[in-house]
Amino acid sequence: MKFFKFIKFLLKFVIGCVLSGMVIALVGYFYYSRDLPDVMQLKDIRLQTPMQVLSSDGELIATFGERRRIPLKYDDMPPVLLNAVIATEDSRFYDHYGVDPIGILRAVYIALKNHSFSQGGSTITQQVAKNFFLTPEKSLGRKIREMILAIRMEKELSKQEIIALYLNMINFGSRAYGVGSAAYTFFGKQADELTLSEAALLAGLPNAPSAYNPISHPERALIRRNWVLHRMLDQNFITQADYDSAIAEPLGVEYHVPKIAFAAPYVAEMARQFMYDKFGEKAYTDGYKVYTTITKADQVAATKAIENNVTNYDIRHGYRGPERTLWKADEAPWDKDKILSMLNNYMCYNGICPAVVINSDNNQAQAIMASGATITISFDGVKWARPYINDNQQGALPTSVAAVIKEGQQIWVKQRDETWQLTQIPSINASLVSINADNGEIKALIGGFNYNISKFNRATQAIRQIGSTIKPFIYTAALDKGLTMSTMLNDAPILRSNAGSDAWRPKNSPPVYQGPLRLRVGLSMSKNVMMVRALRAIGVEYAADYLERFGFPRENISRHESLALGSASFTPLQVTRAYATLVNGGYLITPYLIDRIEYSEGGVIYQHTPEIACKDCLTELSYDKKDDKKADLNNVENADLSSGSDEPEQSKLKAEDAMLLPSPNIPFDRLINPDGTVSNLVKENENVGPVYAPHVISSEIAFIMKDALKSTVWGDPNGLWTGTAWRVKALGRKDVGGKTGTTNASKDVWFAGFGANIVTTVWLGFDDHRRELGKARRDPLSDNSYIAAEGGAVTANPVWNEYMKVALNGVPEQQDIKPSSVISVLIDKKTGLLATSPDNNAIMEYFIEGTEPTKYATQEVGTKVMDEQGNTSELF
Repeated sequence: MKFFKFIKFLLKFVIGCVLSGMVIALVGYFYYSRDLPDVMQLKDIRLQTPMQVLSSDGELIATFGERRRIPLKYDDMPPVLLNAVIATEDSRFYDHYGVDPIGILRAVYIALKNHSFSQGGSTITQQVAKNFFLTPEKSLGRKIREMILAIRMEKELSKQEIIALYLNMINFGSRAYGVGSAAYTFFGKQADELTLSEAALLAGLPNAPSAYNPISHPERALIRRNWVLHRMLDQNFITQADYDSAIAEPLGVEYHVPKIAFAAPYVAEMARQFMYDKFGEKAYTDGYKVYTTITKADQVAATKAIENNVTNYDIRHGYRGPERTLWKADEAPWDKDKILSMLNNYMCYNGICPAVVINSDNNQAQAIMASGATITISFDGVKWARPYINDNQQGALPTSVAAVIKEGQQIWVKQRDETWQLTQIPSINASLVSINADNGEIKALIGGFNYNISKFNRATQAIRQIGSTIKPFIYTAALDKGLTMSTMLNDAPILRSNAGSDAWRPKNSPPVYQGPLRLRVGLSMSKNVMMVRALRAIGVEYAADYLERFGFPRENISRHESLALGSASFTPLQVTRAYATLVNGGYLITPYLIDRIEYSEGGVIYQHTPEIACKDCLTELSYDKKDDKKADLNNVENADLSSGSDEPEQSKLKAEDAMLLPSPNIPFDRLINPDGTVSNLVKENENVGPVYAPHVISSEIAFIMKDALKSTVWGDPNGLWTGTAWRVKALGRKDVGGKTGTTNASKDVWFAGFGANIVTTVWLGFDDHRRELGKARRDPLSDNSYIAAEGGAVTANPVWNEYMKVALNGVPEQQDIKPSSVISVLIDKKTGLLATSPDNNAIMEYFIEGTEPTKYATQEVGTKVMDEQGNTSELF
């Protein structure tokens, strides 16, 4: 009887305990379920994946983001890797429902046996729940929440989805997150190329990625890999033969980083800033692929052109001496370890690397590199190194190696043709911008010699004086005021004196004056005094306002006569955009760098819609063009063609302000979601067709100015005069043109020009704008070489040529289509009037119909002119 009472009591106790446990569990479930996230978020989870910046042809330029990750789909994960992970982390993964009681009991048993917790008992599902939703704190409450989430996940997600999340999310060490990134980081492979041994190694890393890192701790990694292989054998995932073969393999690990196809750091930074402005910090974690408009071939060509010509400039101007002297001849030399420690504080720039001279004599020197290697520099490697005296003067050629570099000096070296040469970090800087004139896409952009030395982007941020590169735009304004390419302007000295001010004497460079010349000739030969006279004819205010049509900022436009000589200051990108207007028929396109943005999983979320030049559109001009806005040519024709240098009274005709379009709107952009809806991140483009750029100058004027810029290359057909851009002839194309630019004292040098529909601008100068580029021998290795001042033609034009030779490769030569209202007229070369016969004194010139000359040139009888008093003088 007592026994049955005991059994009854025990049964009630057990039922009570069970019911109490159920109540406690239920209360605990509701308590710890509060504010738990919805596991369905994992269906659309975005893993922290770095941003990739790519060229238009899909080449990787840069990555931004702390965590390296290559997200993979379940089907892209090899079975050998899945089995390795399951055998290591959760052998009953396919049998439990998120929480594994057997695994928990096994962990508790081992903990009691070993007096420490060596196994956690967490399933793969629990680890996913913890990493995505919970903090890493070790507490009972966090563990209960983890279990609840794991159970919910198993109801909503398939096993394949869960393990794919785990393998894409987990940290493998060395900044590699996810198995896709880990496979590349440690083996340089895709995940589906992993061998059994490699899969086992990766499967063992998540448990303690730092402790088992195969690069820093290969012995531990080997032990861990072998343990994983043993687990796979125990779980019957592999055979004994597989095990024996894999365990005999070496680790075969080597650190790999994402392969950058080519360097374009200024482009990458512009793309990064664009993305950050749109997406904030998520730009670095949401796996965006940013496709830029540049191409690898063009960008590499631009980089080489800048490097080669900046280095050539530096060589011409002499050797400025060592970076520093570590010890002198009467001091004890540094030991190798000390030298290497110091060198590790420096880095290489464009192949220019630091070294320390340890021995030097007349014929050669030895130097230690940061790698510890010893190199030899022969006399051929230093023979260029004339001592730098100042920007305008260099010393004599060296006669020995020891006369240039000495023991104890830290120098800069570069390897060329398998030999080491002395060099130096250039002090001059440069930029290059190249765009498609028809739609504004940037084809190449260089913001400086080296991004690591200076992150300042001179292509977009440096506001520098433009020099003679401005002349085509002022001449364009002159054409719009009634001048033509046959208008005669006097190439004679100018003197302007004002009370209380210094005399202003604009001069030609070189100071050669040829008397009356046609406007086309004056532009091609870059005659400064002719430009001043043209500016006076149309009025300074009119010209200044007219420049705004080309996108030049009003605040950077000077409003005095020095504007004619390029006293205004603009960025290279602004100059390139303006030249594109002359090339594309008069349309003000807007340069852009970002073509589209994609998710890492695929799908375009942003597509740029460029403003294009509508060359076939019959549109009216976007500004007010009135017949009464003509240039005041009376003074120019009646007095300014005299041979004297005294100036006529300044024209009192005040030019009316040109009525410009408002600044162009930001190009329409679309942000397209994967489901086809449009996000409000950027404005939706309601116009599904093309977006046309504003037409800011007439197609007729643009055609004539573009043709005139070709004359700066080809000069006079009979060789009577040469344009300043004659070096462009080396490209062997007829569809090229451009303009040199050099400011006072050669502080800024430019070349802007076009080939086909590609417009490129090159600028060189010192960041300290007070410093001039100076002069030097054109061949620094010859004492017989002539000394010449640096300028747009000799310093910037070679950069342009070197780049455009590549950019135009494979681009068909383009023939310009003449507008119907432009006519060709045979004129006399010397007077600009109609020619009486088609002889060597005659040439075809373009005119807008109605502006062509109506008088014929008279037979030349001499070169003397007579004034009102009957005095005669030679005209030329």
